[in-house]
Amino acid sequence: MTLAELAILLGAELRGDGAVEITGIAGIEQAGPGEVTFVSNKKYAGLARTTRAAAVLVEPGFPEIEAATLRLADPYLAYAKTIELFYQEPQYAPGVHPTAVIAPTTKIGARAHIGPYVVVGEHVEIGDDAVLHPHVVLYPHARIGARFVAHAHAVVREHCRLGDDVILQNGAVIGADGFGFARVAGAKAGSALYKIRQSGPAVLEDGVEVQANACVDGASIGETRVKAGAKIDNLVQVGHGSTVGEDTLLCAQVGLAGSTEVGRNVILAGQVGVAGHCSIGDGVIATAQSGIPNDVAAGKMVSGYPAIDNRQWLRSVALFNRLPELLRTLKTRG
Repeated sequence: MTLAELAILLGAELRGDGAVEITGIAGIEQAGPGEVTFVSNKKYAGLARTTRAAAVLVEPGFPEIEAATLRLADPYLAYAKTIELFYQEPQYAPGVHPTAVIAPTTKIGARAHIGPYVVVGEHVEIGDDAVLHPHVVLYPHARIGARFVAHAHAVVREHCRLGDDVILQNGAVIGADGFGFARVAGAKAGSALYKIRQSGPAVLEDGVEVQANACVDGASIGETRVKAGAKIDNLVQVGHGSTVGEDTLLCAQVGLAGSTEVGRNVILAGQVGVAGHCSIGDGVIATAQSGIPNDVAAGKMVSGYPAIDNRQWLRSVALFNRLPELLRTLKTRG
């Protein structure tokens, strides 16, 4: 397509030659003639002046550069939409592979693609247009909405409920037993921990995506719920009985202990850990590797362990780096 056609599709203001043919999209340092790139982070703004790309997606106030520009309010979102225009995803024809094992009581919607060695248990319900890749396992009584995509080795346990447009990446496990044990006083070695039955399902609402090898545990009683639009990154652990709010992001290796309440539009960056029974308010941001032992009020940005206000943490880190110098000063004055 031409650059002018791309501008129309994205709703962007074009500055430059609209007749240029665009063949794809690439990073700002790798892009060549015929490709589009983007700047959404000021860190890369200088590279826009030297890029070989045919055009750059930028904000409306971005300075003029030699390359053509497509100007819009959210270049990063435009970048995501541009990828979709050029990347052709594999298409999976409706049908059931002969090696799949599907219980006779299962109800599967129209146009489903069920791949090799998929196992679907008794009384499972799946909506229209599902795609189940090889080795997916759905336990009995799971209920799943329309346009479900489960990549290889994803597992949905018994009685779990998934809404429409849910995506499970490779190895995601929904509804495994929560980690619950009661100590038995006086019991012999090997019998001191009594397993608490995990009777409550995991529930994923519409538009939830759970990425590779992440786990959303079932609950001992009640349920574990991930609300609409939330996204869960690789290797995340959502403990039993927790709730994750709408459009929240749990980044790689985040861990929520049991009965954690996370609000909507929260961002927990990589390796953040939250102690059990804590409440994280709407709009909270916790920076990478923060440890949260207590409730966090809505709108706060926290860092460190124990997590404190981000600005206070930055001042504390700056002071910590000066401790050797301060100690030498004290010794000199002493």
